[in-house]
Amino acid sequence: MISMTIGRTFLTAFNKKYNKSYTSKQFFETVFFELFFNHPKYMLWQTNSPFVQMKKGQKPHLLREEDRIEKLNNLAEKITTGDRDASIAIGFPASETNEFATTSGLVSDIDIPADEFGIYDSWIGAGLGIGVSGGYCIFFNDPEILLTLYDGWQVYRGFLNDNSIDKLAPNKINTWNGQWLNYYHGKKFRKGFDFGVLDNMKMFSHDKQGNILINTVKWSQLFFNLSSKFPDQTLMGYLYSLGQTNKTIGFIPFYFQQARRIKDFYEILFGKNNAIKDSRAYEEMFGIHIKRACELGAIGLHALQPKDLKTYFGQGKIPNFKKTAIPVLKKGESEEDFQTRKQKASNKEYEKVILFRTYKTWLVAMLTKNKEDMLDYTEKIARALHEYREDGRKTDRKNLIEKELLIAASRKKFIDALAVVVKDVQSEYLEIIRELKKRVHLMTSEDFAYFVVLLRFDYAYEERNI
Repeated sequence: MISMTIGRTFLTAFNKKYNKSYTSKQFFETVFFELFFNHPKYMLWQTNSPFVQMKKGQKPHLLREEDRIEKLNNLAEKITTGDRDASIAIGFPASETNEFATTSGLVSDIDIPADEFGIYDSWIGAGLGIGVSGGYCIFFNDPEILLTLYDGWQVYRGFLNDNSIDKLAPNKINTWNGQWLNYYHGKKFRKGFDFGVLDNMKMFSHDKQGNILINTVKWSQLFFNLSSKFPDQTLMGYLYSLGQTNKTIGFIPFYFQQARRIKDFYEILFGKNNAIKDSRAYEEMFGIHIKRACELGAIGLHALQPKDLKTYFGQGKIPNFKKTAIPVLKKGESEEDFQTRKQKASNKEYEKVILFRTYKTWLVAMLTKNKEDMLDYTEKIARALHEYREDGRKTDRKNLIEKELLIAASRKKFIDALAVVVKDVQSEYLEIIRELKKRVHLMTSEDFAYFVVLLRFDYAYEERNI
């Protein structure tokens, strides 16, 4: 039923911005219906609603305008007579009288009065959900965001009516909203864009039949781009999913300042130019599944944990960041094939670098709540460990570092391995190793878990310099 609140917030902001005085019903009939339903291709498909209930022989794309007006009137009649199930009031429960159906979502057991205007508000709100990967949508009860989504409605309708892209998927307003909001607040937004510009940005995909699908935006990308607009704010989002089985996660705070923290650390660690150049690549790597992220209770640093990083916790896995071998021209190989292999090697090398930078940035951000000097500290330790390893004659030092120190599951085991290192470490590194012991001893168990993985990554990355 939050859809009513979202619709009401939007309409208040819309009337103020455009100097209108629409009621919910007037806006629905004058603006919403005209954009969403009074065309051969709908922007929203609301199951079992009058707009999708077809008479014998009817199909949505073949409806005449008078047929669509008739469906609008059918909805108005049902609202007037008091129908309040999910096909009439968006976000309300299905029509079972004894208990909520398994398909019902966004439902409260509190008796919330819903007058005629509230029902129209719920329809308006239904067009303002923001679809993200993982099969969920987000409501932000923020006037500025809602008005931005309204601007996107015009664009989506324009694309659906464009005969040159007549195979663009209809009924995908929530998915479109996510992509639109992400683009609008992204670095590459430009006035005067067209479909080709958005297509080149991978907003769409094309299947073998020529159908144009709207890709679902990754929630972390949207989170990063919204953080540029709301750098110091926390917005409450409402997460839900409407489908064959409706799901409600509920209200989750979005800490946008923590996304800025990630960006700031990336820039400090790897330079402003790299932060700008790498942004699209690393933003795609951040973020666990949206449902798992919400289980943490908030969208912030913890939720931005990069994909697959968890495999390095507890398993002692050491990544391979060694430089990718530069291909050489093979005998009889064509120049085209050689350049293809060369490009693949270059891409693989870039992926390694981005992987390291992404993982390190998140780990440093998690560690440096009050310890700014940690930014390059593990890099210095990793360098010292490599010097210690190379100074030995056998593999005993390598084994000590890689099979004991860097996979230590506790501070005690780490310090025990460090005690062996300190006996033979070069004099120029003696003080830094002693300091390391003191730091580890004072770390919390949580900080130590992040620290040892970060050190493992810096150690592996140092292999590139050998």
